[in-house]
Amino acid sequence: MSQDFYCDEVLSGKTIVEKVYETENTLAYYHTRPSYDVHIVVIPKKHIPSLTKIENDDHDLFVELMNAVRKVASNIEQEYGACRVITNLGRYQDSKHLHWHVVSGGNR
Repeated sequence: MSQDFYCDEVLSGKTIVEKVYETENTLAYYHTRPSYDVHIVVIPKKHIPSLTKIENDDHDLFVELMNAVRKVASNIEQEYGACRVITNLGRYQDSKHLHWHVVSGGNR
């Protein structure tokens, strides 16, 4: 397997996920191995390696992705009172596909 869990497993359908929110170009789902009490991942359906690798012609997709992150975060904040929105870069980024973690509660 490559270093892209999201394309290789999630978007291909090999790994079944519990969807939280979906648009034509984005997907939000409960993390398959959560690190927090509430742990949702938001990804673009197009392969983009990371936040720093977004191309100018991906502007509309990035706006759609940020709207998905905002919607998921708003729902979590409303339900649980607080949340964090996290993205990782470089050696902190295990899967080389742009993704955001929307988390709440304690670490597991």
